[in-house]
Amino acid sequence: MTALDLSSPVAVVGTGTMGQGIAQVALVAGHPVRLYDAVPGRALQAAEAIGARLDRLVEKERLTTAERDAARARLRPADEPAELADCALVVEAVLERLDVKQELFRALEDVVSDDCLLATNTSSLSVTAIGGALRAPGRFVGLHFFNPAPLLPLVEVVSGFATDVAYATRAYETARAWGKTPVACADTPGFIVNRVARPFYAEAFAVYESQGADPATIDAVLRESGGFRMGAFELTDLIGQDVNESVTHSVWQSFFQDVRFTPSLAQRRLVESGRLGRKTGHGWYDHSGDAERPRPHTAEPAGPPAYVVAEGDLGPAAELLALIREAGIEVREEGEDNGTRLVLPSGGQLALADGQTSVEYRDVVYFDLALDYRAATRVALSHAPDTSPVTVAEATGLFQALGKKVSVIGDVPGMIVARTVARIIDLAVDAAAKGVATEEDIDTAMRLGVNYPLGPFEWSRRLGRGWAGALLDEMHEIDPSGRYAPSLALYRYACATDKREDTP
Repeated sequence: MTALDLSSPVAVVGTGTMGQGIAQVALVAGHPVRLYDAVPGRALQAAEAIGARLDRLVEKERLTTAERDAARARLRPADEPAELADCALVVEAVLERLDVKQELFRALEDVVSDDCLLATNTSSLSVTAIGGALRAPGRFVGLHFFNPAPLLPLVEVVSGFATDVAYATRAYETARAWGKTPVACADTPGFIVNRVARPFYAEAFAVYESQGADPATIDAVLRESGGFRMGAFELTDLIGQDVNESVTHSVWQSFFQDVRFTPSLAQRRLVESGRLGRKTGHGWYDHSGDAERPRPHTAEPAGPPAYVVAEGDLGPAAELLALIREAGIEVREEGEDNGTRLVLPSGGQLALADGQTSVEYRDVVYFDLALDYRAATRVALSHAPDTSPVTVAEATGLFQALGKKVSVIGDVPGMIVARTVARIIDLAVDAAAKGVATEEDIDTAMRLGVNYPLGPFEWSRRLGRGWAGALLDEMHEIDPSGRYAPSLALYRYACATDKREDTP
């Protein structure tokens, strides 16, 4: 099946923010659009709101006056479900309750034609379970748009267990014809984005709960070193703590309380206190008008070391050697491969985060992973309580000499960026191995759905296939709860090579 013809009417049921956004996308693409809401008067209000947004698009010169007038003429609020009978696609965006959605689609089945494509915009419920209430579940799919739907390009096209390939293809091609970037996904808890993104929030909260760093510092490191658009604390304040925690809890429950998806107790307490983020004026941060945003911890200036000794290959941090030389600091290279570390004049060592802690060693300071060490404006360091102050000062001064702000955090295994990226890679590899989506679609989904600077597989190729598994192995040894145990898929992924021996 190909995309729906533009003459085919599209219905949107549920006229909240998401419903209006989806309706606007279909309308601007050229379809006649029907709006229906069970609450009398809301469909008309939604049509007026969409019309106002079309006016703003004209003001911004994104639509012509003629295009706006034509779109308005194609938009019609419906008072009864029977008015949706001629629609070729019905997209539901109502309350996130399984029973409500099932009842709605059972009623729609009695109204629309036998070949009408039925779709849910659910972000947390099982597409298979919703479609299971239908007589003909083969025509039922998930069309998960991201908010705001007119602006964000990603659409997850989710096939339930009983979805017919032809209808999934029609949904995919229709989303593409609407100017969106669709990705195909199997029906799994969280689909692609909400499944793979869980560690971004979970690891930030875990570092906070372990007293490793405060929210402002963690957010700053994720942005300025990791290259993420926003930190986990500021992003969940924007999303809404209740919404973010609800998705986390749903994924955790749907995976039979898999420890890898365990919700945060600190976030639970935030929700229980009513501090839901920007919408209530307070979340992790105070969003009242006169509130001063807390500043990340930034180390005081320290003098740089006269030289460093590079022992072995610095791996993902190899770019640092060029930066150090450019800063006028001598680099002495040792030929033997003793790991990814620098030896400072005091005799202390500076090592890239590897999942271990400084307390396990004498006089070692760890530095966190960066997306791009040249572009990074901040680097995190961690050390044990008994690490020599001279070593800490030399390490701090070294990165400051490279033009970086330095945040010194607690002795946290995997630090902030490294543990987060490693776990994202693991969940992405596991999802691809289980047929949830292709590697390419997972990368696309994470870049477009949550604005990651790189897709998980892109990141893995840059860091090396074995990097994430090695770091998680070390973290699992420290914390054998299973939270950090690398998946079998990650192990196989790390071992995969272009050439294999014919015999063992």
